[in-house]
Amino acid sequence: MKKIVILKTGDTFPAIAEQLGDFEDWISQGLSVGKENVRVVDVPNGEALPAIETCNGVVIAGSHAMVTGNFSWSVAIEQWIPDVIHSNIPILGICYGHQLLAKAMGGVVDYHARGIEIGTAEIELVQEDTSDMLFKGLPKTFTAHVCHSQTVAKLPYNAIRIAKNLFEPNHAFRIGPSAWGVQFHPEYDNRIMAAYAENMEAEIKESGLILSEILNKIEPTPIALRILKRFGKIVG
Repeated sequence: MKKIVILKTGDTFPAIAEQLGDFEDWISQGLSVGKENVRVVDVPNGEALPAIETCNGVVIAGSHAMVTGNFSWSVAIEQWIPDVIHSNIPILGICYGHQLLAKAMGGVVDYHARGIEIGTAEIELVQEDTSDMLFKGLPKTFTAHVCHSQTVAKLPYNAIRIAKNLFEPNHAFRIGPSAWGVQFHPEYDNRIMAAYAENMEAEIKESGLILSEILNKIEPTPIALRILKRFGKIVG
């Protein structure tokens, strides 16, 4: 039976995992397709990438690793991605997955010159595309939770830019009809976002930001979550 494959690319902070779960738990819940239709593959811990024909869809999760680290497991995913896209299997990259998807298809990933973007941010759609299955009909601007210090500095040549904000020029893109990258985290809720900010106070200070201000601005992000649910419907 084909399943939606969630590629695990790392773990959250242990304290967060104990209380709130991990990346794959949040993604699985957000997809709203039922656990029996999801398979988690932990690539950094040695699980083999699945055969393409066993995938109904793919979600590449976030990570505390950096794409520019070129870890062997990450390079393996990078080399596997084009076959998924060329097979027209729906694929969604989130944060680390977004950057890895871009790199795999010829884009450039690097550290963001302004440091970390973290908290609840406003996202702006750059164009109205009525054919886009994930973003069509959404508000021109919406909020999403963000947590990243690397960025897609250059999109692949065949990518369509979908969303941006003042910090991040490439918050979402699409390649072909059914391959998407989103820099923001549609799977995060308010508790997860707050826990991340609290666990990253040192990085926040290094970027010249104030933790209390970030925490005060955290708010629900239902439109971002709708994008993840839509992906589940497309695949399911």
